[in-house]
Amino acid sequence: MAIGTNIHTYFEGTWHKGDVPILHAADHGTWQGTNVFDGARYFEGVAPDLDAHCARVNRSAEALMLVPDKTPEEIVAIVREGLALFPKDSAVYIRPMYWATGGDASGIVPSPEGTGFAVCLEEVPLAPASASVRLGTTRFRRPTLDNAVVSAKAGCLYPNNARMLMEARAKGFDNALVADALGNVAETATANVFMVRDGEVLTPIANGTFLAGITRSRHMKNLAADGMPVREAVLTFEDFRQADEVFLTGNMSKLTPVTEFDGTPYLIGPVARRARERYWDWAHSADSAST
Repeated sequence: MAIGTNIHTYFEGTWHKGDVPILHAADHGTWQGTNVFDGARYFEGVAPDLDAHCARVNRSAEALMLVPDKTPEEIVAIVREGLALFPKDSAVYIRPMYWATGGDASGIVPSPEGTGFAVCLEEVPLAPASASVRLGTTRFRRPTLDNAVVSAKAGCLYPNNARMLMEARAKGFDNALVADALGNVAETATANVFMVRDGEVLTPIANGTFLAGITRSRHMKNLAADGMPVREAVLTFEDFRQADEVFLTGNMSKLTPVTEFDGTPYLIGPVARRARERYWDWAHSADSAST
């Protein structure tokens, strides 16, 4: 399902206009869910951390026992070739993908000889700087590495995120603040989360139950360089109820302030504003290796 417009797809060595078919009915990735992807962004003529996203999709593939057939550098080059098909002022969602085409005799284990690859580029507008979200709770939790491949950005993990979102929306919220297996805050259904309390910036410690995102890491580096180091910590829902600010980070929107968590209101504060401003400054600077 397309989430944007003006789609271009790289498949079998060339670029195609539109949302072209890439999977077969008997592909392992179709019926066993052995598929991974990553998401990067192109906007205002820059593609921040593109190299990091292209490296992570290979790590995700390996976590699902797939054998990547492209180097991160090759994927970057393919993406940049595709971005040239768009106007420079476009906002593009960049999605490299791998999936297993074959499996062993059981049909369960993917075959190392069969790995499909594609890149999908879609025009998807960035959320406006004024956008914000309200968070609710959900009974669904993040899995752990012993029962799911949480070290990968894998399609098979997303039905759990979907039911988190649907439960939160049924309660009148936009997104869900999600716990790990121990009941501590991990992230939201769609993004990493930060809070500010008494001037200190905090984020849940990366404990292996969620992807500590590339954009999360970039914001942490930018804030530290700006004199506001972020402390990773074990955080509870009560900690978030006592926060002065809460904001989300992720590739799709980069930074989104939170104005409520389950009845607790927040103002859009100075740290969120500064973090967003600092990210845009970095993305357009000579320090951005992916500009």
